[in-house]
Amino acid sequence: MRVDAHHHVWRLSRGDYGWLKPTPELLPIHRDFMLRELRPMLRSANVDATVLVQAAPTADETRFLLEVAKASGGLVRGVVGWADLTAHDAVATLGALAAEPLLKGVRPMLQDLADPSWIARPEVQPTLAALATLGLRFDALVTPRELKPLLATLERHPDLAVIIDHCAKPDIAHDAWQPWADDLAAIARHSAACCKLSGLVTEAGRGWSVDALRRYVAHVLDCFGTGRVIWGSDWPVLTLAASYAEWVEACDELLAGLTQGERDAIYGGNARRFYGLY
Repeated sequence: MRVDAHHHVWRLSRGDYGWLKPTPELLPIHRDFMLRELRPMLRSANVDATVLVQAAPTADETRFLLEVAKASGGLVRGVVGWADLTAHDAVATLGALAAEPLLKGVRPMLQDLADPSWIARPEVQPTLAALATLGLRFDALVTPRELKPLLATLERHPDLAVIIDHCAKPDIAHDAWQPWADDLAAIARHSAACCKLSGLVTEAGRGWSVDALRRYVAHVLDCFGTGRVIWGSDWPVLTLAASYAEWVEACDELLAGLTQGERDAIYGGNARRFYGLY
């Protein structure tokens, strides 16, 4: 089973996508995107199941995503939602969310917070500890600036199941390498975190090429191994730089040197294990 472990849907009339503004950069995705548009692309790519990830920092959107998943006919096998990890009732809220079998994890959108060390704040730690107890995963939406605080936090919570979204968004467009490369390697070395192979063409921009991505993907594989890398599309954000088919083709080329078993793990097996997909 091939799994797209990271995609979104959104309906603008819901009104809580604060980042999604009709700027020249984002105008191509400033419209509704729903599963009916994605399904033909999934079929063409032989994707059998998906993980639907939050795009708004609200509990309302999490409920919306769960309804989309329930109505998907078994296509969406898991949802990564949002919760306010600093709320006084955060643990109770997470307990209620964890009662929903399709809710697999939470994502607080760390990249959008003013404080790069927010995840290491004392008031967040009890909630992070509760995630592990409740069997929920933590999707870390980070850029290179948040990697050091993230590592310090992971060392405090070794039982927390963590996955780093979009390879921590290296600035490929400007050929940036450090401190991203060393900090990502440190997380791989000192924690059990996984890493999503997703979002890279967006970081490379419209002039991206497979060759531009190659050393970044090779570094991720060197750091995490084929057992801790999980493939996703980041659709529809992906479409700012490439089509779904182009991303699949690029990944097929980038992973061509692996064994069939290793590719199968990255394209689905690792996602099923990490997210507990049925």
